[in-house]
Amino acid sequence: MIWLVPLAALGLLASGLALAYVIGASAVLAFLVTDNARYLAILPQKVFSQISVFALLAMPLFILAGEIMNRAGVTRALIDLSMALVGRLRGGLGHVNIMTSVFFAGISGSAVADAAALSNTLVPAMRERGYSATYAGAITAASSIIGPIVPPSIILIFYGALMQTSVAALFMAGILPGLLLTGALFALNAWYAWRDDHPRLERGEAPAFGPTLVGALPALSLPLIIVGGIVFGWMTPTEAAAVAVVAALAAGTFYTGITRQGLLEALRRTATLTGSIFIILCAVAALGHLAALERIPEAIAALVADLGLGPIGFMLAMNIIFIVAGMVLDITVALALLVPLLAPVALAGGADPVHLGIVICFNLCIGLVSPPLGGCLLIVSAVTRVGYWQLARAVIPFVVLEMAVLGVIIVFPQISLVLPRAMGL
Repeated sequence: MIWLVPLAALGLLASGLALAYVIGASAVLAFLVTDNARYLAILPQKVFSQISVFALLAMPLFILAGEIMNRAGVTRALIDLSMALVGRLRGGLGHVNIMTSVFFAGISGSAVADAAALSNTLVPAMRERGYSATYAGAITAASSIIGPIVPPSIILIFYGALMQTSVAALFMAGILPGLLLTGALFALNAWYAWRDDHPRLERGEAPAFGPTLVGALPALSLPLIIVGGIVFGWMTPTEAAAVAVVAALAAGTFYTGITRQGLLEALRRTATLTGSIFIILCAVAALGHLAALERIPEAIAALVADLGLGPIGFMLAMNIIFIVAGMVLDITVALALLVPLLAPVALAGGADPVHLGIVICFNLCIGLVSPPLGGCLLIVSAVTRVGYWQLARAVIPFVVLEMAVLGVIIVFPQISLVLPRAMGL
């Protein structure tokens, strides 16, 4: 009878029902067909206990801070600062694209927001300077995944809440992997610039460093406030997120200003995203309760032992699962569905929970730019009007490079762990 569950889920998806309701309905059906219907009475209590996590309060506030900054004209200031820093190098606008993603990471923490913003601004500028449309779109999509890795990151907060792992440690752990990815993308862009003779900005075209740094300081202060406050113990992640909202409003007045309509749109967007995330969390919590009743994590661990995979073999298999999941599922859905099932097995094999969080989130982010269904590729293709499959072909070298960086992070966990340990987290 268990075969009815995936069949019903596929039927509900085909009908156009929202994913959260598909997961919830499938969970209830699974309770019935596995003879666990008697446990449905306590399901509301189990679901509430799953989402009653103080750290999760930080998510809507971080989302709101990012939405406010995106509407306050901060993107232009960050692009100007990136041009002042790296624009004069050969392939300068490609470097600017990557550097802006690093700065943007400290504001939105979202790959999709980064991809959409830079597709609107930098891709047209790159095309005017002689870059091909496919290359400009590919480097925009590839660099957008820096956002969820460099702190503050919404998905790291989400992972920390799911696994009861220190958010401060996760934030510190994401810094060096994010910078390693940035350096790798710089190197690949430099090679393309040498091969294809990409232009550089002339001295008069790049803005002066001093004034652009002053202009970008309000935006750059936001990640410093958030990360510094959390790491040094001055604030909890939730308190830091609340301070970030106030700082975003203050910074917004420094730039173009946040209008009443813009603030209402930011609040509306935040409410929509928060509601969708928590509905998904509730639905996945029901599946998680059933998985615990049926001892599915233990069954996976036994299967791993029977197959003789070992810790490294299981980690490789898990990476493939998470990359594929990142291609077809929203990151929060993939985290909520797979982390409770697979992470305990990895931890039992000796993995560090902080390092594991970075590896999982890096995996899912690569899925966002991996053909055939990468979410960031879809966004960049829609905004720039570059053919999706043209863009998918152009992004493959970047995806291969990002997988190589992921491999280095897996083999050398110290890259993720050195900063949290140095800070005593």
